[in-house]
Amino acid sequence: MRVAILDDYFDTLRTLDAFSKLETHSVTVWTDHVQDLDALASRLDDAEALVLIRERTHIRGPLLERLPNLRLISQRSVYPHIDIDACTRLGIIVSSDMHAGTPSFAAAELTWGLVLAAMRMIPQQVASMKAGRWQTAMGRTLLFKTLGVYGYGRIGKVVAGYGKAFGMEVMAWGTEGSLSRAREDGVATAASREAFFSQCDIVSLHLRLVDATRGLVTAEDLAAMKPSSLLVNTSRAGLIEPGAMVSALQAGRPGYAAVDVYEEEPMLDVDNALLKMDNVVCTPHIGYVTRDEWEVQFADVFDQINAYAAGTPTNVVNLDVLDHTRPLPATS
Repeated sequence: MRVAILDDYFDTLRTLDAFSKLETHSVTVWTDHVQDLDALASRLDDAEALVLIRERTHIRGPLLERLPNLRLISQRSVYPHIDIDACTRLGIIVSSDMHAGTPSFAAAELTWGLVLAAMRMIPQQVASMKAGRWQTAMGRTLLFKTLGVYGYGRIGKVVAGYGKAFGMEVMAWGTEGSLSRAREDGVATAASREAFFSQCDIVSLHLRLVDATRGLVTAEDLAAMKPSSLLVNTSRAGLIEPGAMVSALQAGRPGYAAVDVYEEEPMLDVDNALLKMDNVVCTPHIGYVTRDEWEVQFADVFDQINAYAAGTPTNVVNLDVLDHTRPLPATS
């Protein structure tokens, strides 16, 4: 099959052991990010299978209608960036392993790295030394402080465990299902939403971005946080009400933030307000970007392509499409 891979920013997939799973296919890798409709239609004109790296590129109806050869979209995790209805209408299978039982330890580890970096002001101290200065600020320890985990799911549970290992009190908030899971694990739950934001020294967000969670964290929630508190977001920027985080940080509640996700990605604007703030640590959406994690993730993605080529598609999101799929290519 002719396979196209989008948004492999620094040409990593070809270096993975898992890439050998595509050795019988003709593969084209694009390392830059393009969202322009005409440019994408030109790039993907002859593609029979499309590999997406999470939600880096939006795949909507107008584009899909210009891709008559496309038969399969293969990726991992959630798919708010894909027009599933259009795929079904056009006979295009979407395969996505939802990895329900396998937390992203890479994302959890980065979350904890950001917690430590922000609390001990590590980036600021490194910058100080590079500028020929010595100590310029005083950080804070984690021991006995309260870690708030908003969304006690696969990743939130791991982050909560890290908090306990550092001697922190851990408090959970979220849906009733989330709270129930936390209680089963012996994790305290907040008495109310206001209590969660006002009592926690660190609030870490671990929710999927769907219609129900978009803008879930409001300006009022952030205003309830302590001036000494830290907000960490390694999930999705859209979980926070647009503009609320910058305004809250400027107002001093919370006093600090560590973020790995942004409304528009890749975020290349050096004048972005978050990058200008000394009380914010920013990373370029690297939560799941480790070699170990990608070996696991893309083994699944490439297996889905081979399963389709063999006539047995797996992890099909749009099951209704199976009644009218585009025919398999003549050669694989």
